[in-house]
Amino acid sequence: MKTSVRFEAALKKLYIAFHNNTLHPECCMQCAVGNILDNTDNWKHLSDQHGSLTLNYLGNVHQMLGRKFNGYSPLELLKIEATFLNACGYKLPMHHKNKKPKQPTNKEVLFQGLCEVIELLCDLDGVPNVMDYTKLFKVEHNRPKHQLTEMLR
Repeated sequence: MKTSVRFEAALKKLYIAFHNNTLHPECCMQCAVGNILDNTDNWKHLSDQHGSLTLNYLGNVHQMLGRKFNGYSPLELLKIEATFLNACGYKLPMHHKNKKPKQPTNKEVLFQGLCEVIELLCDLDGVPNVMDYTKLFKVEHNRPKHQLTEMLR
């Protein structure tokens, strides 16, 4: 399967952050977008609230100019972050009074967030969800419908 450079880079950064325990939903430099953008927090100035899908003035200017950050538009970045936070169990936009997970860095919480983010990244690039393993278990005439080798291409 052919994927974009931005997708490959984002997936690699998220994979490394997950396994190095440097993924944290409440830190703008260590959240999904913070990791995709090389552990910077400049992206937080695109919106007025963490987890919001609404661009502020600065975000709209960058969006209208067609600006990309590691391949992603400001609106795409906000969608990625909102997807991650929502899947981790946060009520958005983030606020200290809103619902949040008891253990935000729990591996299961982070994995759920990453699964949703990866599905979104695939959608943004128009490729099949790389996390979809259901094809591996499809059977036709009591035999696997798809071979593992064709799934890995």
